[in-house]
Amino acid sequence: MWSCSRRVLQELLSQPAAVRSFSLSSPQSTVVVERWWNVPLSKVGSPPRLHPRRHRIYKLVEDTKHSPTPKMELILSQTVPKLGGRGDTVFVKKSVGRNKLLPQGLAVYPSPENKKIFAEELRLLREGKPEERVQTRTGQLTLEYFKRCKLRIIKKPPDDFEVNKEVLCRQFLKRGVVVPPHALDFPFESVKEEGEYWCDISVNGIDTVRVPVSLEPYKDVSAKYQKQLRTQPRAGADASEAETVETDSEDSENQSGGVPGFAAGATAARSEEVTTPSNESSKKD
Repeated sequence: MWSCSRRVLQELLSQPAAVRSFSLSSPQSTVVVERWWNVPLSKVGSPPRLHPRRHRIYKLVEDTKHSPTPKMELILSQTVPKLGGRGDTVFVKKSVGRNKLLPQGLAVYPSPENKKIFAEELRLLREGKPEERVQTRTGQLTLEYFKRCKLRIIKKPPDDFEVNKEVLCRQFLKRGVVVPPHALDFPFESVKEEGEYWCDISVNGIDTVRVPVSLEPYKDVSAKYQKQLRTQPRAGADASEAETVETDSEDSENQSGGVPGFAAGATAARSEEVTTPSNESSKKD
């Protein structure tokens, strides 16, 4: 038994390293080098004459082991979240493309035939009939944003401030959405009065969304104005306290019948009631 196992082990050790096991072989990488000394030109039809020692000296040009791995170019055949929609050209890692996108049918290789097919689809999407056109993924996201959006415009201090198409486009641009004037429909030429309005926005010429617009009065947010707002409630509270004190004094006078000495007489009567018992006790004694 021991002799058989020993013979098998010797046969395994006698095999080359590449055949024996891939784990024992060192990783292979490509290194770009060039000769330190230039090789002189030779005659036509004869091999170049190399120096035995000089032309064996090389210098390193590039080590591909530390260079970034190139990404794979693919064309998406379906909408992939956080990556793109159908017909978009994307660059992904080779592992993602080979293990996820290509096996699941989410993308195809960018061959000339595939590029031509998706270019024709894009042309029909832009120039085809409205019934045949389909909203893109970015268009759907834009529609969802406009459905949740409500535009608030603060009226500026000048009295001649007005709201028109250009002002609405600038307000949407501040929110990060580019709305061209031809895609926006505002039923009024210009608006100066405060109130609630609306505008219609067309996305890719397919769907239309109505966005509410409110024109609100101007509010000064400076520190001086805020200080004035804080002092106004205090002044109002002081005035209200003074009014309550005056009303209390008037109520007391009305209860006394308007006689100013009524309160003094009442106190005198109380003092007499307190002193009379002491006088009676002294008479008995």
